[in-house]
Amino acid sequence: MPSTAFWPRWRSPERRLAKRTVAQYTRVSRRGEPEFDGRVYVNLDDLVRLQFGASGFSFLPRQPIHSVLSGRHASRLRGRGLNFEELRNYLPGDDIRNIDWKVTARMEAPHVRVYTEERDRSVWLLVDQRQPMFFGSRWKMKSVVAAEAAAAAAWRVLAVKDRVGALVFNDREIRAIPPHRSRERVMQILRDVVAMNHELRADGHGQPQPDMLNRVLGQVATVARHDCLIVLISDGYGIDDATPRFITRLTAHNDVLSLFAFDPLEREIGNAGRLPFSDGVRHLEVDTGKAGLRDAFRAEFDSRLTRMEAMSRRYGMPVLKLDTSQPLLEQVRAQLGYHPGARRY
Repeated sequence: MPSTAFWPRWRSPERRLAKRTVAQYTRVSRRGEPEFDGRVYVNLDDLVRLQFGASGFSFLPRQPIHSVLSGRHASRLRGRGLNFEELRNYLPGDDIRNIDWKVTARMEAPHVRVYTEERDRSVWLLVDQRQPMFFGSRWKMKSVVAAEAAAAAAWRVLAVKDRVGALVFNDREIRAIPPHRSRERVMQILRDVVAMNHELRADGHGQPQPDMLNRVLGQVATVARHDCLIVLISDGYGIDDATPRFITRLTAHNDVLSLFAFDPLEREIGNAGRLPFSDGVRHLEVDTGKAGLRDAFRAEFDSRLTRMEAMSRRYGMPVLKLDTSQPLLEQVRAQLGYHPGARRY
Protein backbone atom coordinates (compact mmCIF):
# COMPACT_ATOMS: atom_id res chain seq x y z
CA MET A 1 0.00 0.00 0.00
CA PRO A 2 1.50 3.38 -0.98
CA SER A 3 2.12 5.84 1.79
CA THR A 4 1.38 9.55 1.45
CA ALA A 5 5.03 10.02 0.57
CA PHE A 6 4.04 8.78 -2.89
CA TRP A 7 2.10 10.69 -5.50
CA PRO A 8 0.50 9.49 -8.74
CA ARG A 9 2.02 10.45 -12.05
CA TRP A 10 -1.22 11.47 -13.72
CA ARG A 11 -1.93 10.67 -17.34
CA SER A 12 -4.67 13.26 -17.84
CA PRO A 13 -3.67 16.74 -19.14
CA GLU A 14 -5.15 18.33 -16.02
CA ARG A 15 -3.03 16.26 -13.65
CA ARG A 16 0.41 15.97 -15.18
CA LEU A 17 1.91 18.40 -12.70
CA ALA A 18 4.27 15.98 -10.99
CA LYS A 19 5.79 14.68 -14.26
CA ARG A 20 7.46 17.89 -15.35
CA THR A 21 10.64 19.62 -14.28
CA VAL A 22 11.08 23.19 -13.12
CA ALA A 23 12.16 24.27 -16.60
CA GLN A 24 8.90 23.04 -18.10
CA TYR A 25 6.95 25.24 -15.69
CA THR A 26 8.81 28.45 -16.43
CA ARG A 27 8.59 31.20 -18.96
CA VAL A 28 10.61 34.34 -19.40
CA SER A 29 9.02 37.61 -18.34
CA ARG A 30 9.48 40.94 -20.10
CA ARG A 31 12.26 41.70 -17.64
CA GLY A 32 14.10 38.58 -18.72
CA GLU A 33 13.45 36.80 -15.41
CA PRO A 34 11.89 33.33 -15.09
CA GLU A 35 8.22 33.08 -14.13
CA PHE A 36 6.84 29.88 -12.65
CA ASP A 37 3.48 28.19 -12.74
CA GLY A 38 2.16 29.25 -9.33
CA ARG A 39 0.34 25.95 -8.85
CA VAL A 40 3.51 23.87 -8.90
CA TYR A 41 6.39 26.19 -8.00
CA VAL A 42 5.98 29.32 -5.96
CA ASN A 43 6.90 32.77 -7.32
CA LEU A 44 8.68 35.32 -5.14
CA ASP A 45 6.48 38.09 -6.57
CA ASP A 46 3.36 36.19 -5.51
CA LEU A 47 4.68 35.84 -1.95
CA VAL A 48 5.46 39.54 -1.80
CA ARG A 49 1.95 40.42 -2.99
CA LEU A 50 0.47 38.47 -0.09
CA GLN A 51 1.40 41.35 2.22
CA PHE A 52 -1.63 43.23 0.88
CA GLY A 53 -4.03 40.40 1.72
CA ALA A 54 -2.56 39.17 5.00
CA SER A 55 -5.05 40.90 7.28
CA GLY A 56 -8.31 40.28 9.05
CA PHE A 57 -7.08 37.46 11.32
CA SER A 58 -5.41 37.29 14.70
CA PHE A 59 -3.34 34.80 16.72
CA LEU A 60 -4.06 36.57 20.01
CA PRO A 61 -6.20 35.21 22.90
CA ARG A 62 -9.42 37.11 22.24
CA GLN A 63 -11.05 35.20 19.44
CA PRO A 64 -14.53 34.83 17.93
CA ILE A 65 -16.46 31.87 19.28
CA HIS A 66 -15.95 29.92 16.03
CA SER A 67 -12.17 30.38 15.98
CA VAL A 68 -9.96 27.33 16.51
CA LEU A 69 -8.05 29.39 19.09
CA SER A 70 -11.09 29.99 21.30
CA GLY A 71 -12.62 27.88 24.04
CA ARG A 72 -11.36 24.68 25.60
CA HIS A 73 -10.34 23.03 22.35
CA ALA A 74 -7.20 25.12 21.93
CA SER A 75 -4.60 26.82 24.08
CA ARG A 76 -4.88 30.43 25.12
CA LEU A 77 -2.06 32.05 23.21
CA ARG A 78 0.01 34.33 25.38
CA GLY A 79 0.41 37.35 23.15
CA ARG A 80 3.25 39.65 24.16
CA GLY A 81 4.82 38.99 27.55
CA LEU A 82 5.09 41.30 30.56
CA ASN A 83 8.25 42.65 32.19
CA PHE A 84 8.38 43.64 35.88
CA GLU A 85 9.17 47.36 36.16
CA GLU A 86 8.79 48.50 39.77
CA LEU A 87 7.17 48.05 43.18
CA ARG A 88 5.34 51.14 44.47
CA ASN A 89 2.62 52.31 46.86
CA TYR A 90 -0.96 51.52 45.94
CA LEU A 91 -2.83 54.37 44.27
CA PRO A 92 -6.60 54.71 43.79
CA GLY A 93 -7.56 53.01 40.55
CA ASP A 94 -4.76 50.39 40.62
CA ASP A 95 -5.79 46.84 39.85
CA ILE A 96 -6.03 44.99 43.18
CA ARG A 97 -4.84 41.84 41.43
CA ASN A 98 -1.38 43.44 41.23
CA ILE A 99 -1.08 43.95 44.98
CA ASP A 100 2.01 42.26 46.41
CA TRP A 101 0.60 40.90 49.64
CA LYS A 102 3.95 39.89 51.14
CA VAL A 103 5.38 43.40 50.71
CA THR A 104 2.09 44.91 51.90
CA ALA A 105 2.24 42.88 55.12
CA ARG A 106 5.90 43.73 55.72
CA MET A 107 5.51 47.46 55.01
CA GLU A 108 2.07 47.69 56.63
CA ALA A 109 0.86 49.66 53.61
CA PRO A 110 -0.55 48.40 50.29
CA HIS A 111 2.01 48.02 47.50
CA VAL A 112 1.50 46.96 43.90
CA ARG A 113 3.77 45.40 41.32
CA VAL A 114 3.95 47.38 38.06
CA TYR A 115 4.49 45.62 34.74
CA THR A 116 5.14 46.88 31.26
CA GLU A 117 4.21 45.01 28.11
CA GLU A 118 7.08 43.69 26.06
CA ARG A 119 7.68 45.82 22.99
CA ASP A 120 7.78 42.90 20.60
CA ARG A 121 7.61 39.13 20.39
CA SER A 122 9.61 36.61 18.38
CA VAL A 123 7.76 34.41 15.92
CA TRP A 124 9.46 31.34 14.42
CA LEU A 125 8.09 29.89 11.18
CA LEU A 126 8.99 26.23 10.52
CA VAL A 127 8.45 25.80 6.78
CA ASP A 128 8.40 22.28 5.34
CA GLN A 129 9.68 21.90 1.77
CA ARG A 130 10.47 18.18 1.81
CA GLN A 131 9.77 15.80 -1.04
CA PRO A 132 6.39 14.54 0.33
CA MET A 133 5.17 18.16 0.17
CA PHE A 134 5.58 18.09 -3.63
CA PHE A 135 2.09 16.72 -4.11
CA GLY A 136 -1.09 18.17 -5.57
CA SER A 137 -4.08 16.77 -7.43
CA ARG A 138 -6.47 19.66 -8.08
CA TRP A 139 -5.09 23.16 -7.73
CA LYS A 140 -1.78 23.63 -5.90
CA MET A 141 1.04 21.58 -4.45
CA LYS A 142 1.26 21.27 -0.68
CA SER A 143 4.72 22.85 -0.92
CA VAL A 144 3.21 25.95 -2.59
CA VAL A 145 0.47 26.24 0.04
CA ALA A 146 3.09 25.97 2.81
CA ALA A 147 5.18 28.70 1.19
CA GLU A 148 2.15 30.98 0.86
CA ALA A 149 1.13 30.32 4.48
CA ALA A 150 4.65 31.22 5.64
CA ALA A 151 4.58 34.44 3.61
CA ALA A 152 1.15 35.46 4.94
CA ALA A 153 2.26 34.82 8.51
CA ALA A 154 5.54 36.70 8.06
CA TRP A 155 3.85 39.77 6.60
CA ARG A 156 1.20 39.70 9.35
CA VAL A 157 3.85 39.59 12.09
CA LEU A 158 5.81 42.42 10.49
CA ALA A 159 2.64 44.52 10.20
CA VAL A 160 2.28 44.55 13.99
CA LYS A 161 5.99 45.39 14.38
CA ASP A 162 7.07 42.10 15.88
CA ARG A 163 10.13 40.02 15.02
CA VAL A 164 9.93 37.11 12.62
CA GLY A 165 12.44 34.35 11.90
CA ALA A 166 12.28 30.95 10.26
CA LEU A 167 13.68 27.46 9.93
CA VAL A 168 13.17 26.43 6.30
CA PHE A 169 13.91 22.76 5.72
CA ASN A 170 13.87 20.00 3.15
CA ASP A 171 15.18 16.43 3.21
CA ARG A 172 18.82 17.52 3.24
CA GLU A 173 19.24 20.74 5.20
CA ILE A 174 17.78 23.28 7.60
CA ARG A 175 18.25 26.98 6.90
CA ALA A 176 17.97 29.14 10.02
CA ILE A 177 17.03 32.83 9.77
CA PRO A 178 17.09 34.54 13.20
CA PRO A 179 14.09 36.73 14.12
CA HIS A 180 14.26 40.41 13.24
CA ARG A 181 11.74 43.17 12.76
CA SER A 182 12.40 44.34 9.21
CA ARG A 183 11.17 43.95 5.69
CA GLU A 184 14.63 42.73 4.69
CA ARG A 185 14.31 39.81 7.10
CA VAL A 186 10.94 38.82 5.65
CA MET A 187 12.39 38.95 2.15
CA GLN A 188 15.31 36.77 3.26
CA ILE A 189 12.85 34.17 4.58
CA LEU A 190 10.84 34.25 1.37
CA ARG A 191 13.92 33.89 -0.81
CA ASP A 192 15.06 30.82 1.14
CA VAL A 193 11.58 29.32 0.89
CA VAL A 194 11.50 29.93 -2.87
CA ALA A 195 14.99 28.47 -3.32
CA MET A 196 14.08 25.23 -1.54
CA ASN A 197 10.72 25.06 -3.29
CA HIS A 198 12.39 25.22 -6.70
CA GLU A 199 14.68 22.30 -5.79
CA LEU A 200 11.71 19.92 -5.60
CA ARG A 201 11.36 17.39 -8.42
CA ALA A 202 8.94 14.58 -9.16
CA ASP A 203 11.93 12.51 -10.22
CA GLY A 204 14.22 13.92 -7.56
CA HIS A 205 17.04 11.82 -6.22
CA GLY A 206 17.40 11.00 -2.55
CA GLN A 207 15.23 9.33 0.02
CA PRO A 208 12.58 11.33 1.93
CA GLN A 209 13.73 11.93 5.51
CA PRO A 210 10.87 11.67 8.02
CA ASP A 211 13.21 12.34 10.96
CA MET A 212 13.88 15.86 9.65
CA LEU A 213 10.68 17.07 11.33
CA ASN A 214 11.94 16.13 14.79
CA ARG A 215 15.34 17.62 14.00
CA VAL A 216 13.69 20.96 13.21
CA LEU A 217 11.61 20.85 16.39
CA GLY A 218 14.73 20.08 18.39
CA GLN A 219 16.66 22.94 16.81
CA VAL A 220 13.95 25.55 17.38
CA ALA A 221 13.69 24.43 21.01
CA THR A 222 17.28 25.56 21.56
CA VAL A 223 16.64 29.10 20.31
CA ALA A 224 12.98 29.75 21.25
CA ARG A 225 13.43 29.84 25.00
CA HIS A 226 10.53 31.95 26.29
CA ASP A 227 7.27 33.55 25.10
CA CYS A 228 7.80 32.88 21.40
CA LEU A 229 5.14 31.87 18.92
CA ILE A 230 6.20 28.85 16.88
CA VAL A 231 4.24 28.15 13.69
CA LEU A 232 4.80 24.71 12.18
CA ILE A 233 3.75 24.61 8.51
CA SER A 234 3.88 21.01 7.33
CA ASP A 235 1.91 17.93 6.30
CA GLY A 236 2.97 16.12 9.47
CA TYR A 237 5.11 13.57 7.63
CA GLY A 238 7.55 12.14 10.17
CA ILE A 239 5.51 12.48 13.36
CA ASP A 240 6.48 9.54 15.57
CA ASP A 241 6.70 8.51 19.22
CA ALA A 242 9.59 10.94 19.80
CA THR A 243 7.70 14.01 18.56
CA PRO A 244 5.69 14.64 21.78
CA ARG A 245 8.98 15.03 23.67
CA PHE A 246 9.94 17.99 21.48
CA ILE A 247 6.42 19.47 21.62
CA THR A 248 6.45 19.22 25.44
CA ARG A 249 9.71 21.13 25.56
CA LEU A 250 8.42 23.83 23.23
CA THR A 251 5.01 24.35 24.83
CA ALA A 252 6.47 24.66 28.33
CA HIS A 253 7.34 28.33 27.75
CA ASN A 254 6.08 29.09 24.24
CA ASP A 255 3.00 28.82 22.08
CA VAL A 256 2.91 26.37 19.19
CA LEU A 257 0.50 26.62 16.27
CA SER A 258 0.35 23.95 13.56
CA LEU A 259 -0.74 24.64 9.98
CA PHE A 260 -1.52 21.22 8.53
CA ALA A 261 -1.31 21.19 4.72
CA PHE A 262 -3.13 18.37 2.96
CA ASP A 263 -4.50 17.44 -0.45
CA PRO A 264 -7.99 15.94 -0.90
CA LEU A 265 -6.50 12.99 -2.77
CA GLU A 266 -4.52 12.01 0.33
CA ARG A 267 -7.75 11.47 2.21
CA GLU A 268 -9.81 9.84 -0.55
CA ILE A 269 -8.30 8.13 -3.58
CA GLY A 270 -10.89 7.42 -6.26
CA ASN A 271 -11.53 4.26 -8.22
CA ALA A 272 -9.32 5.01 -11.24
CA GLY A 273 -8.11 1.52 -12.06
CA ARG A 274 -4.41 0.76 -12.10
CA LEU A 275 -2.15 3.77 -11.43
CA PRO A 276 1.64 4.13 -11.16
CA PHE A 277 2.95 5.73 -7.95
CA SER A 278 6.40 7.03 -7.12
CA ASP A 279 8.25 9.03 -4.46
CA GLY A 280 11.05 9.85 -6.90
CA VAL A 281 13.04 6.80 -5.79
CA ARG A 282 10.69 3.85 -5.56
CA HIS A 283 8.03 2.96 -8.12
CA LEU A 284 5.01 0.71 -7.97
CA GLU A 285 1.64 0.21 -9.61
CA VAL A 286 -1.53 -0.30 -7.62
CA ASP A 287 -5.11 -1.17 -8.44
CA THR A 288 -7.25 1.63 -7.01
CA GLY A 289 -10.35 -0.39 -7.83
CA LYS A 290 -9.76 -2.47 -4.71
CA ALA A 291 -11.89 -1.19 -1.85
CA GLY A 292 -9.47 -2.56 0.73
CA LEU A 293 -6.60 -0.53 -0.69
CA ARG A 294 -8.68 2.65 -0.75
CA ASP A 295 -9.65 2.06 2.88
CA ALA A 296 -6.02 1.50 3.88
CA PHE A 297 -5.00 4.63 1.98
CA ARG A 298 -7.61 6.68 3.87
CA ALA A 299 -6.62 5.09 7.19
CA GLU A 300 -2.98 6.17 6.79
CA PHE A 301 -4.01 9.81 6.31
CA ASP A 302 -6.51 9.66 9.17
CA SER A 303 -3.82 8.20 11.42
CA ARG A 304 -1.45 11.09 10.68
CA LEU A 305 -4.19 13.65 11.28
CA THR A 306 -5.28 11.88 14.46
CA ARG A 307 -1.75 12.05 15.86
CA MET A 308 -1.65 15.79 15.23
CA GLU A 309 -5.06 16.35 16.80
CA ALA A 310 -4.08 14.24 19.82
CA MET A 311 -1.04 16.45 20.37
CA SER A 312 -3.26 19.48 19.92
CA ARG A 313 -5.55 18.37 22.74
CA ARG A 314 -2.77 17.26 25.05
CA TYR A 315 -0.37 20.17 24.63
CA GLY A 316 -2.75 22.99 23.72
CA MET A 317 -1.35 23.21 20.19
CA PRO A 318 -4.07 24.49 17.85
CA VAL A 319 -4.19 22.91 14.38
CA LEU A 320 -5.36 24.78 11.28
CA LYS A 321 -6.16 22.54 8.32
CA LEU A 322 -5.13 23.95 4.94
CA ASP A 323 -6.70 22.28 1.91
CA THR A 324 -4.62 22.64 -1.26
CA SER A 325 -7.78 22.92 -3.35
CA GLN A 326 -9.08 26.02 -1.52
CA PRO A 327 -7.86 29.64 -1.34
CA LEU A 328 -5.36 29.98 1.50
CA LEU A 329 -6.35 33.28 3.12
CA GLU A 330 -10.04 32.40 3.10
CA GLN A 331 -9.28 29.21 5.03
CA VAL A 332 -7.09 31.02 7.55
CA ARG A 333 -9.69 33.71 8.19
CA ALA A 334 -12.50 31.16 8.47
CA GLN A 335 -10.65 29.10 11.08
CA LEU A 336 -9.09 31.94 13.06
CA GLY A 337 -12.16 34.14 12.85
CA TYR A 338 -12.46 37.13 10.57
CA HIS A 339 -11.60 40.50 12.13
CA PRO A 340 -12.31 43.34 9.66
CA GLY A 341 -9.53 45.88 10.02
CA ALA A 342 -7.71 43.83 12.65
CA ARG A 343 -4.25 45.23 13.32
CA ARG A 344 -2.71 42.64 15.56
CA TYR A 345 -1.87 39.05 14.79
